[in-house]
Amino acid sequence: MPIPFDNTYVRLPAQLHARVDPTPVTSPERIALNRPLAESLGLDVAYLESDEGLAFLAGNAIPAGAEPLAMAYAGHQFGGFSPQLGDGRAILIGEVIDQDGSRRDLQWKGSGPTPFSRRGDGRSALGPVLREYLVSEAMAALGVPTTRALSAVSSGQPVYREEIEPGGVFVRVAASHLRIGTFQYFAARQDHESLRVLLDYAINRHYPACATKDNPALAFLEQVCLAQARLVARWMQIGFIHGVMNTDNTSISGETIDYGPCAFMDHYRSDQKYSFIDQGGRYAYSQQPNIALWNLTRLAEALLPLIQEDPAQGGPAAEAVLSRYPEAFQEALESGFRQKIGFPHENANSWPLVQRLLGIMEENRADFTLTFRHLAEALTPGGESSLLSQFPQSADLINWLSNWRDQLRESGITPEQATALMRRTNPIFIPRNHRIEEVILAAKAGDLAPFHRLREVLRKPYQEQPDFCEYEAAPMESEIVPATFCGT
Repeated sequence: MPIPFDNTYVRLPAQLHARVDPTPVTSPERIALNRPLAESLGLDVAYLESDEGLAFLAGNAIPAGAEPLAMAYAGHQFGGFSPQLGDGRAILIGEVIDQDGSRRDLQWKGSGPTPFSRRGDGRSALGPVLREYLVSEAMAALGVPTTRALSAVSSGQPVYREEIEPGGVFVRVAASHLRIGTFQYFAARQDHESLRVLLDYAINRHYPACATKDNPALAFLEQVCLAQARLVARWMQIGFIHGVMNTDNTSISGETIDYGPCAFMDHYRSDQKYSFIDQGGRYAYSQQPNIALWNLTRLAEALLPLIQEDPAQGGPAAEAVLSRYPEAFQEALESGFRQKIGFPHENANSWPLVQRLLGIMEENRADFTLTFRHLAEALTPGGESSLLSQFPQSADLINWLSNWRDQLRESGITPEQATALMRRTNPIFIPRNHRIEEVILAAKAGDLAPFHRLREVLRKPYQEQPDFCEYEAAPMESEIVPATFCGT
């Protein structure tokens, strides 16, 4: 069998999903196939590269063993609750067991309407397909938990948004597509039976040790909190802004999911945002840790009937779990940033150094990625010139560098040790906004070469790549992309 499906979600009660087939597209063409990922999933690459495989990736053919469905979920979107959302332009194809023995979802995006489409066409423009492919694979290469990109296909037919755009179909791979909003869907309907089934399934799939705890629902909440704390800390350490941290975009597995109006910061601003629809800055860079906790509180509310038969009695226990999130987040945040400035172990002076550096960066509009990358060069005599070029007013940075070097020396960390750690921790290549925009504009004109070139660069974000050095640079003022848009 070309795809060894082992489906489980489709066996759950019908309230959790709707069976639906994809709607064929007219003239699909393969843009990209992620061969290493396909191999790790145990998929037949030769099949995926065939005409039959293209028909599958485009949603024009349903392979043997697939059982397509759209998942039901609700969600808070920018703080307002929608009791029914669901997969409006996505269809879960089925599940496979990868080479590590882990279960993985395969999902079409842009494959046509579902019962949850809310009068939408269920399609995707090509731009969001290419954005998600590039950014999700960049995140994987950066070591951030994320959904993955198996393939991108052009549909050969237009989609109608603010303007007519070429269409695309994306195949996403995830540890699962269970979200906080999935639990909210059944809690809002007071369907405690389905909520219990969903919880048991989620525990068995993601956190099996919770099943043996005295209170599995509470233990599950704690594990999801830890996963989100560590995930958001990783976002902060690479300057990533998700842009739409709704509860339906918060995966209980701790993976980054849904790359809509996301972006990586260029110059550092603690309140930086890019999403055009986030006018109030709800999901700005510095707000992400608090919003994650807000979302987790919504999960706790949904789980209250399962934590205690009387939800009022379960509240204090849930609050106790949530109260541990800030410490878990801060520990993960400080650990990662400590390594970004060359300290391999806990050090009382490292976090104040990080905070002061971020302040100087903000004052000087210094590029986030380049500042940390070039910091490694500042431990060699005369090597700080690239770093100083980021800072128009460099006096504060020069003083900071002196203090930093002293602290490393007093901690017994050699320049060679610190430099090696920083080069492993601080990327030089990220999917910058202006580069993504170049890819999308070129693709709309029929030129996919920029996509393939950027895709190649982002495979090795921590390595020097002399042939691609132009991709290191921050955008010029005229190249800055100030706003990103949702893909729907």
